[in-house]
Amino acid sequence: MSMTRFARLRRSIEELFPERHLYVRSGGEMRAFVLTTTKQLIGAGVVAACALWMGICTAAMMVNAMALSATDQEIARTQAKYERWIADRQARLNSAVAQLNAANGSIDDVALTIEKRHAALAMLLTEVKGEPGVAQALGPAIRRTAIAPAGASPMRRIELVRASQERLIDAADNFARGRADRLRLAFRLAGLTPSSYSPKGGSLGGPLIEAKDPRALAAVLDVDEGFAERIQHAATNLGEAAALSEAAKKLPFARPTNHTGQSSGFGVRFDPFTRRPAFHSGLDFVGGFGVPIYSTAPGVVSFTGVRSGYGNTIEIDHGRGFKTRYAHLQGIGVRAGQRVAVGQRIGAMGSTGRSTGPHLHYEVWVNGRAQNPDRFVKAGDYVQQAS
Repeated sequence: MSMTRFARLRRSIEELFPERHLYVRSGGEMRAFVLTTTKQLIGAGVVAACALWMGICTAAMMVNAMALSATDQEIARTQAKYERWIADRQARLNSAVAQLNAANGSIDDVALTIEKRHAALAMLLTEVKGEPGVAQALGPAIRRTAIAPAGASPMRRIELVRASQERLIDAADNFARGRADRLRLAFRLAGLTPSSYSPKGGSLGGPLIEAKDPRALAAVLDVDEGFAERIQHAATNLGEAAALSEAAKKLPFARPTNHTGQSSGFGVRFDPFTRRPAFHSGLDFVGGFGVPIYSTAPGVVSFTGVRSGYGNTIEIDHGRGFKTRYAHLQGIGVRAGQRVAVGQRIGAMGSTGRSTGPHLHYEVWVNGRAQNPDRFVKAGDYVQQAS
């Protein structure tokens, strides 16, 4: 059977590659070449091997070209990003050098530019110096003021002063932005919108209010536009931080008692008398009889006396729709119509009304709706950290 198959295979090959005769005539002579089946098979095998090799090489090259991994792509993007940063820094350096040399080496012109920048910086720092925490924030930048070595050229001394100005404006901007961000977060913790308490006009006094466009401010201060933009950015953040800080002083962000322990929070709870779910509209601070109770914001006392369920109660109107209520008091130390300051003692902790023991029931109302006092307490703690 195997011999028969072999014979069939041989006949098929001979039919596919029959013996061929090739005649070549050259120089009047005729030559004959015989291409046997074996020679044709060898030639076809060589051609097929070459084609297979070329196909494998081409596929390998294509796979290698398409095999760039995600990591390699990320490295390439990172490298391109750093190259752009380096190019940008180099461009800024070249621009600074060009500005120093623009006046054909005139020391007087360069010194005048530095003096104008210094005056603009002094205008900003005049507004900043009264803010809490500014000494700690700007102290390191001021202490790092470069001192030119003995024998240094005038241009070198000017460059050192310019570098010190850059560090100082950076420190002032970081301080203003950080303080503004922390105060905005404190307002959001209390459920308030910071923009409602931000300044509607400009940020600071003088040209820092009038010139909202950096180009206009640069013209007013007679400094380069880049420096004017940084001055304006710091002034805007500082102005917003100052406005938010001033607004925070008038909001109920302070603690009503020095006792930090709490027994019941805001929201639905099981009523201690009925043992049924009931809405608790305030925050309970635990303590003893006679523990001092303080006003959490400046305002006018709108009510003193006994309210049903609350016992001895004090209510204070703080303006802008804010009101606070202090209940279950043992004693009341203020009268209706009296103006009180933040932190002023107004009464003493007790257990009057529907109360199971000495504690303070504290409520915060905004535009006639009870709010979670704990949010205001936490916001007040955050305001203290930002100060």
